[in-house]
Amino acid sequence: MTDTALSRRRFLQFSGLAMATGLAGCTSSMNTDRFREETRPYFRNPALEGRPEYIDGRGPISIYGQTPPSGLLPESSRYASIYASVSDGGYQVPAVPYQQIDPRFYRQEVESPFAEKPGTIIVDTGNRFLYLIQSNGSAMRYGVGIGRQGFAWSGRGVIQWKQAWPKWTPPDEMVARQPELVKYSGANGGMPGGLNNPLGARALYIFQNGEDTLYRLHGSPEWKSIGKAVSSGCVRMLNQDVMDLYDRVKGKAPILVI
Repeated sequence: MTDTALSRRRFLQFSGLAMATGLAGCTSSMNTDRFREETRPYFRNPALEGRPEYIDGRGPISIYGQTPPSGLLPESSRYASIYASVSDGGYQVPAVPYQQIDPRFYRQEVESPFAEKPGTIIVDTGNRFLYLIQSNGSAMRYGVGIGRQGFAWSGRGVIQWKQAWPKWTPPDEMVARQPELVKYSGANGGMPGGLNNPLGARALYIFQNGEDTLYRLHGSPEWKSIGKAVSSGCVRMLNQDVMDLYDRVKGKAPILVI
């Protein structure tokens, strides 16, 4: 074998070795857990799908003409940002595991189903939605949890005032039912605002005829309660959603709870 052929063979061997080493280095430096997370597919989840109703065998129908949920996560990257952890008022609001919530209850802009003036808040307790009517015929819609049967309130009122990281003072009737709450009673100064406060990151106070109804639109870290009837009369929202609503509501906004 000539020196030229030997040199060429050695060159090819070393080139192959270098290439293999380079590929091995790329592979070994890759974070496989991160790769799997970033490339994992989304699948339908029938448990998160709406159940369309049938009328006289003509179904399925959908609420306000919208297509029933498919179980697929809509605009996942967008909602990951909307419901991400956020620093606010000295607190770190936890991220919401939105993938485990029915997509119907994600914050979204929809065509307004109500003939109310812009700036009006409407709480549709039957369907567990809160709408903020906008000026272009649309509405911002949020998922909510509503009061248990027997505690719910309905009617027209006004958002008399609103507060960030509000203090919570349980009504005397609630303290009577739950004596362990006496330490947070009005006489004891209430519970200071914070991550564990039942009113969450924001509260909007509902008045009727100039009097406090004692019902609130408020945040809650209990994301599993959205879409359900669980709270003691108030309308609860995801903290990230109530913060968004709080910034959009101007002045003494009218509110209708149906």
